[in-house]
Amino acid sequence: MSSDSHISAERALGTTGIARREVGSPESQSANIAWWDADADDYHAEHGEFIGPVEFRWCPEGLTEADLGLLGDVGGRSVLEVGCGSAPCARWLSTQGAFAVGIDLSARMLAHGTAANQATGIATPLVQANAERLPFADDSFDLACSAFGAIPFVPDVAVVFAEVARVLRPGGTWTFAVTHPMRWIFPDDPGPDGLRATTPYFDRTPYVEVDAEGRATYVEHHRTLGDYVCALDGAGFRLFDLIEPEWPRGHTREWGQWSPLRGRLFPGTAIFRCSR
Repeated sequence: MSSDSHISAERALGTTGIARREVGSPESQSANIAWWDADADDYHAEHGEFIGPVEFRWCPEGLTEADLGLLGDVGGRSVLEVGCGSAPCARWLSTQGAFAVGIDLSARMLAHGTAANQATGIATPLVQANAERLPFADDSFDLACSAFGAIPFVPDVAVVFAEVARVLRPGGTWTFAVTHPMRWIFPDDPGPDGLRATTPYFDRTPYVEVDAEGRATYVEHHRTLGDYVCALDGAGFRLFDLIEPEWPRGHTREWGQWSPLRGRLFPGTAIFRCSR
């Protein structure tokens, strides 16, 4: 995760190094609230033009919901976006006639979302909440989605899937994009050094950045494709599609470890489509 683009957050949080150790839910939550609050301004300065104020991009490959139509016709339907950040996806859904609600842990990310709501005139509801404990009644939503939000930052993804299943109505769909699990094998580098396998795919030990006292300042959790499938099945979901996007021809933008060099060789994103 560490790079020059995150240096402000690392300085603010006192990040001094990287550890590989087990991290529970309270520590993950605390670290990632602090991280995304500290990084939100720089994140939008770097990526704001690409993600846009009203756009649903599924992944750094640039694929949009307008092009893919993974959620189907959302007109008149209630949609929950899990880990919405500043909520450009939820606002786009609102323009398509959905009643969209976004949740996120980070108050600073949601502040960017509130500012974008005001600037665009799209009053999408935004809620500060933990994906492990969704503050909604059973059977509240027709659809749920997440584009690189929340899922990599919780230690037990089965808990999140069970919560999403709880708030979805029967027949509702859950569609989410995450870093492709095979990327765990390689260094977090968009260049040639990122083509060299260094970490076992089966090593699920979290990636943790720490301060001088060893406290976590950023946490990301890994699970295999099989882990995702088992967790979805355990929550009562039926997986009906798994998309591994190819790198689009002519797409030259780098985003962290995503790059044309790596994207031509192996997938950077996995998009799961499931129904309850």
